Amino acid sequence: MRQVSCRFLSLSLVLALTACQAFSPDSAKEQGNDESPAMNGAVSGSKEKDGHYQGLQQALLAEGSKNSDLFSVTDQPLAPAALEDGVSKVQAAADNKGDRYTDRDLWDRLRDQFRMDLEKDNARIKAQRDWYVRNPRYIERTTERASRYLAYIVSELEERDMPGELALLPIVESAFDPFAYSHGRASGLWQFIPSTGRAYGMDQNWWYDGRRDVIASTEGALTYLESLSRRFDDDYELALAAYNAGGGRVNSARRRNNNSGQPTDYWSLPLPRETRDYVPKLLALAQVIAEPEKYGIKLAPLPDQPYFQVVNIGSQLDLAQAAELADVTIEEIYLLNPSFNRWATSPEGPHRLLVPYDAAERLETALIDLPVEDRMTWQTYEVKSGDSLGRIAQQFRTTISAIRENNNIRGNTIRTGQNLLIPVAGRDDNAYALSEGQRSQNRQVRQGNGKHKLEHRVKPGDTFWDLARAHKVSVGNLASWNGMAPGDPLRLGQTLVIWQDGEGAGTTASNSNSSQNQRDGMVRRIGYQVRSGDNLSIIANRFNVRVNEITQWNDINSGQYLQPGQNLTLYVDIRNSP
Repeated sequence: MRQVSCRFLSLSLVLALTACQAFSPDSAKEQGNDESPAMNGAVSGSKEKDGHYQGLQQALLAEGSKNSDLFSVTDQPLAPAALEDGVSKVQAAADNKGDRYTDRDLWDRLRDQFRMDLEKDNARIKAQRDWYVRNPRYIERTTERASRYLAYIVSELEERDMPGELALLPIVESAFDPFAYSHGRASGLWQFIPSTGRAYGMDQNWWYDGRRDVIASTEGALTYLESLSRRFDDDYELALAAYNAGGGRVNSARRRNNNSGQPTDYWSLPLPRETRDYVPKLLALAQVIAEPEKYGIKLAPLPDQPYFQVVNIGSQLDLAQAAELADVTIEEIYLLNPSFNRWATSPEGPHRLLVPYDAAERLETALIDLPVEDRMTWQTYEVKSGDSLGRIAQQFRTTISAIRENNNIRGNTIRTGQNLLIPVAGRDDNAYALSEGQRSQNRQVRQGNGKHKLEHRVKPGDTFWDLARAHKVSVGNLASWNGMAPGDPLRLGQTLVIWQDGEGAGTTASNSNSSQNQRDGMVRRIGYQVRSGDNLSIIANRFNVRVNEITQWNDINSGQYLQPGQNLTLYVDIRNSP
């Protein structure tokens, strides 16, 4: 990509401000010069007219797209004063960046930001690097997924003056799959668990999961990593270990080493196996990205420019309708906005939508002419005797709060005969291919380890543990078949898929009765507080259970160190317990 000349840019803007002819991005392309749209048309009207500032804004956006430091997540049009200020920012960027963008791509820009010790090599790093080299398709798949998000992450790291290697962390965490969900209830590109996500401002509700929000999760992850690096005196190896295992665990390991006269650097610490492999994975990956030819890896070029823009939508919007207005696929909308669980954006916000860079103007223009009441499909419902807000919300696959908000209801009181306005999906389910419900159905139809598929409708008192024992499957598998983690709560009426060997597995009803019998029998859920000297084997032997059962019940790793005072959940036969 050729460098934007400051002199050329200044001349473009002067002409844009003085010429008073209509600016058109399309006409710029027709004339064969899309480097500086402001030169291909002038701005019409006086400064009082919106068209003038829209034209100037388009000029700035076009030039800014070539200077990724100006990557904007502005969710509303620039005000006139901000436009004038934007001129100096674009010029300053052109002055300061020199020829960095000349014939270079995003990988080059990322390599310029590498700051960790990539000369370091040991058996742990080599083992991970050898795996990457043996699996070039993995690199190809993950970097292809990264193409939507990497420019934004690189720009955010550059803005914060953080090591560029951290832009590769989502490969280690989630393989850059925005819908990744782990057995430990971690979600999104950066794999936040619910509590940490909320601590860093990521709301989670029926409509929206901020842990999968590209902007919110990236901001949270980088803020978290910054705080960890300060805690460990700018040692990013220790900060990354703490990101994976927790700052308390890393501190405890350092204290143990310090008390025994051993080094306290990351490579010397007694940490869980997953954490011992965590930093080597990232460093090995950075080494491969730094010198792909050396390791026989071919990286697809990525343009050093924003992939998406953020559009302020102002209110709830049907996602299928948004895709049509922006003229992009519904899959693209979900991949850029994986935080939205359902067929529409959340009524409570955030009222923003990420769309491919060149689709933003189309969507903004279309929304101007679209009344708010037409952004969603509505269905009227007459309240019947015995109805409740919860029952109606479940029937229409929406939330109580959404019904309240759209019908000005306070509390839970509704009247028989009252007409309610209910938001519903405007298209059939197939139009929302990557909604949470559709993803769950796709996972459920894929056969598990067994050959016989059962469906179970969740009843009061059901738990993963009871159902797994009743159907003789593991808790982990049962959760995985349904796109959940073992610690996730079950919802009344929720349909679970259970895979079993053979055709004679029995019916859901009989197995459910068996589950109930077990709950009425001698197996009980108990809480256990870890004592000094305990480990998983000791606890398993004490309660006559297996180590892998304890790890499944508590979403912990078998190599994880237990801390005195830590609380565990156990399911034990009280006839055999101490």
